Amino acid sequence: MDISSQTSRFIAAHRNQDVRDLALSAKRVDGLDLPFALDQIAGWQTACRKLPQWAETDGIVYPPHISMEQCSSQFAAQYKAGIARRVAGAGGAMVDLTGGFGVDCSYIARGFSRAVYVERQPHLCELAAHNFRALGLPHMDVINGDAEDWLRGVVDARAASADSAAVDSATAVPIALIYLDPARRDAHGGRTYAIADCTPDVLALKDRLLAVSPHVMVKLSPMLDWRKTVADFNGSVGEVHIVSTGNECKELLLVLDRGSHDAVRVICVNDGDVFGYVHDMKTGADSDGVVLAAAGEKGSQGGSAEPSHAAPEQPRYLYEPNASLMKGGCFALLEDHYGMRQIGPNSHLLISGTPPQFPGRGFVIETIAGMGKKELKRALAGVDRANIAVRNFPLTAVQLRRKLKLADGGDVYLFGTTSVDGRHVIVRTVKQ
Repeated sequence: MDISSQTSRFIAAHRNQDVRDLALSAKRVDGLDLPFALDQIAGWQTACRKLPQWAETDGIVYPPHISMEQCSSQFAAQYKAGIARRVAGAGGAMVDLTGGFGVDCSYIARGFSRAVYVERQPHLCELAAHNFRALGLPHMDVINGDAEDWLRGVVDARAASADSAAVDSATAVPIALIYLDPARRDAHGGRTYAIADCTPDVLALKDRLLAVSPHVMVKLSPMLDWRKTVADFNGSVGEVHIVSTGNECKELLLVLDRGSHDAVRVICVNDGDVFGYVHDMKTGADSDGVVLAAAGEKGSQGGSAEPSHAAPEQPRYLYEPNASLMKGGCFALLEDHYGMRQIGPNSHLLISGTPPQFPGRGFVIETIAGMGKKELKRALAGVDRANIAVRNFPLTAVQLRRKLKLADGGDVYLFGTTSVDGRHVIVRTVKQ
């Protein structure tokens, strides 16, 4: 990509400055592409937080701000690369059919002898080709084309060949993995979540994808119900990965193969915390809860006993599972594995008499009070502000704050929930 010397010098000189201030104060000089320079400065600043390895690499060219905010983080991309290496093995070719900015592809590709990036938008192809060279990835093929057209071409070529294995046409290397991140925008630019409304429609392409490669990894919206999504793929999903970072659920990853799966492996990830289990799609039962050091590694085994919702004799600690565990919904396994109990059947708040190493936020319980005026007055004595959350409670957090007449913030954390005996209670806590 051609970048003028004036533009390059401007980017280098101002990349630590506030982009909004620069947009107002920068002098327009001949040869300076100011909009492009501002995009590069903003992109590098975002990459320092989100893609530190890219930020440390000279020569990377960044897209406009919205693309930087929407692209995968380094953590999420490296996590996907780990899955790809484990399920597809070393060597072979991988294909990213929805290339985009190329972050995921650049990390997944490092575990394969050949990589193909397919993208419909020419400017993104040019950007990706430039960045792949800057990142030292010489085995990348960049194709400006449509995912469905590429698939159709491979299937047709395979049908015309005596070789039953689909291969990368440039190198005759078998295709070990296909990756897709379908676009979640409709024809009018509005955000969409349903798989059939995304582009390409992975459900419609499932059979063709698995005809071309034995392993397909799909990134989907974290807003989807993962159980229904797995059911929609009719037995092809072997693994579900619910990926969070900073306790915010970022993406739902499905790993498809040519088998037929009545049970799927569910892995809940939040930064360094990983908890995996098996979900039976026919019975809805969860079993074999296990703490993992990383995706695919063995950890300490948990049981699958039917839990009791009776509270411990002296509950001293309260735990809120991280965002991925909340999405996974494996609360019975968490109770059994960590020796804890939920305050109530649908509270999703776990209590314990001893503090375990738990994948979520931990709090020390100071008191538990009912909703009577006298009880609340005693429980909230000396409190004029608090952080408030509700779980299985008739009021929203805003309504409860208004009722308690408390400002936001401070060191006190209040949880409004429903106990095992059906009482609405307030749990006053401080962070562990």
